[in-house]
Amino acid sequence: MISFDKVTLRRGAKLLFEKGSFNLNAGEKMGLVGGNGTGKSSLFALLRHELLPEAGNVEFPDRWTVAHVAQEIEETERAALDFVIDGDVELRQLEARLAKAEADDDGYEIAEVHGEFMRIDAYSAERRAADLMLGLGFDEEAQYRTVSSFSGGWRMRLNLARALMCRSDLLLLDEPTNHLDLEAILWLQDWLKAYEGTVLLISHDRNFLDAVVDRILEISGQKLTLYTGTYSDYERQRAERLMQQQAMFEKQQRQIAHIESFITRFRAKATKARQAQSRIKALAKLERVAAAHVDTPFTFSFREPEGMASALFETTKASIGYGDKTILSNVSVRIGGGTRVGLLGRNGAGKSTLIKLIAGELEAQSGEVKRDRKAKLGYFAQHQLELLRPDQSPLWHMKQVAPNAREQELRTYLGTFDFTDKTAFQETGTMSGGEKSRLVLATIIWNRPNLLLLDEPTNHLDLEVRAALTLALQDFTGAVVLVSHDTALIETVVDNYWLIDKGRVSPFDGDLADYKAYRIQADRAG
Repeated sequence: MISFDKVTLRRGAKLLFEKGSFNLNAGEKMGLVGGNGTGKSSLFALLRHELLPEAGNVEFPDRWTVAHVAQEIEETERAALDFVIDGDVELRQLEARLAKAEADDDGYEIAEVHGEFMRIDAYSAERRAADLMLGLGFDEEAQYRTVSSFSGGWRMRLNLARALMCRSDLLLLDEPTNHLDLEAILWLQDWLKAYEGTVLLISHDRNFLDAVVDRILEISGQKLTLYTGTYSDYERQRAERLMQQQAMFEKQQRQIAHIESFITRFRAKATKARQAQSRIKALAKLERVAAAHVDTPFTFSFREPEGMASALFETTKASIGYGDKTILSNVSVRIGGGTRVGLLGRNGAGKSTLIKLIAGELEAQSGEVKRDRKAKLGYFAQHQLELLRPDQSPLWHMKQVAPNAREQELRTYLGTFDFTDKTAFQETGTMSGGEKSRLVLATIIWNRPNLLLLDEPTNHLDLEVRAALTLALQDFTGAVVLVSHDTALIETVVDNYWLIDKGRVSPFDGDLADYKAYRIQADRAG
């Protein structure tokens, strides 16, 4: 069991939480939530013995093995499969012992090590690693490529597979879904549910939290608060607690006002002076109830689209690809004014390729493509974050989008995206991925598009901003084409799905549960 007893933690001069207490029993799965900078990753560092508490005690069994996902992207020519197997540290240690024993011709030690191999099921290690890699999207060919041949996002998947390979007692996962597609997330959900150890999980994906955890630990207001149940249960319980706290606060404020009124009226009267002094002392000793504080909800809305058409975009038997390489063939799709479609398919199947065709970033290799002159695109993709000028501010970027708008109008507009008077002038190079994503969304929404193309818009967004984006998209009256691994977003925004598989685009008749079943069946069929 992990036990926090009145723990106070600082990072530098910043107090993260004070006198926090909770227990996490063996085998439990807990979600860790809180705003950016509240101390979630620092709590992980505390459990990895990288930080020490300022006060209080942290205890968990010395024999426990703790696994976590390394954030560094390693540059190595080691084969990916071997890199993942390295996560089983005990196995690698036994292999080193065996090599030394064989070199020393130590028969007793050799027999001892083979006995340990049997105990830890060492002979299945390669199969277990291959299964992990397959679940996270690495096909058989990719498993034998060198680590350095993969992009940063895929290397982070390798780091995740390596952490899962460790036969751990405690698994610390900090945003494990950030570099995963929908298929890999659904697989990871099932893997974690079957995992017999203890899990502490940070995630901005509410459906992922709901599927995996049975308790929530919140860091807020420099305090730790424990809730029983899923993330959805936490939201309900937290709302109820804040309502009760606010009611207590208001009641106490009425009591304080009554006492202060008595003191003011009778302090100077000799006959009432002692009573007034008594009330002054009582007021000084009163333990004040704080006003319930909820961070200002992040809300925004899409401006009403300018113009609409029955067919904003249409293809007939189009082939799409790069140079001589065709990714998608015989594509015949139509996007009308009310189309709200989610794209399903494995990573690399062609979802982003189709969106680039719709956006005009790719031309069809063959076939017919029609774009209505009334179509006004709002295109969000991860590479657009890299196009932001790092030496310029959000206000400067908005002026490039709306050169004729008044500065105060733009500052007010940026305020709806939580860019305050200070951050509106901050250089974007110093901003987080979430802040950059919000800025790109702001520039897109200003132009009042009637066709939104959203390729993984939530990658850097926290839970509050994701919820606000979901509500805004639900109210958006234009067309939407969405690629997302956030199941809560895709389920509540789109009306239909297109399946991109084996170089084809076709309607998918079903929901995400049906798609999961389809993927399982397809994988079994080979």
